[in-house]
Amino acid sequence: MDRGDSNVTRIILLVLATSSIALSSSAQTTDPIARALLAAPPSLREAATVIRWKSDHSYDTLKKGTNNLVCYDRSGAPLQRPFAIECTMQGNLPRVAQSMKFEAIGDRARANALIEAAEKDGTRIKPEFGSTFYNQYGPDEAGRMSHTTIAVPGATSATLGLPDTASGGGVWIMNAGTSTAHLMIPGQ
Repeated sequence: MDRGDSNVTRIILLVLATSSIALSSSAQTTDPIARALLAAPPSLREAATVIRWKSDHSYDTLKKGTNNLVCYDRSGAPLQRPFAIECTMQGNLPRVAQSMKFEAIGDRARANALIEAAEKDGTRIKPEFGSTFYNQYGPDEAGRMSHTTIAVPGATSATLGLPDTASGGGVWIMNAGTSTAHLMIPGQ
């Protein structure tokens, strides 16, 4: 095989690989474990726990993992998009359950008012400082987008030395000074 044939072979393999990725991303994942794990970083996916939330905001474990990451599907839940999956640290599940209770009323303004009231009266459950929330959401699996945040409850610009607006183009703190404070990562 000469050098030209080798390059053609590489191009054909690249096109085939790209095509298979495009085809696999347009198919809907029906297995509940595989679907929930779509939000997990590849290096953490195999060892992650997968749960299924119940209507009372408790959960069943579908797959017991060996790391601290837990993933779940919230597609179609009140105030969630048609496709909505999330992974976070196991220590954040009480906060997620509390958020789901607030969102269960199905009205964003009322849910936000409940969250603000809990924040003010000190009953808002804090996430683990430095924990990550990996989200994928959209109109369906094929049209999903990714969003990753890092929880820094109570953090402010003064405590972390980061801006509290997106104007600088780098990492910034959203909801600074609250239990909801988190680092926003540009491009996510």
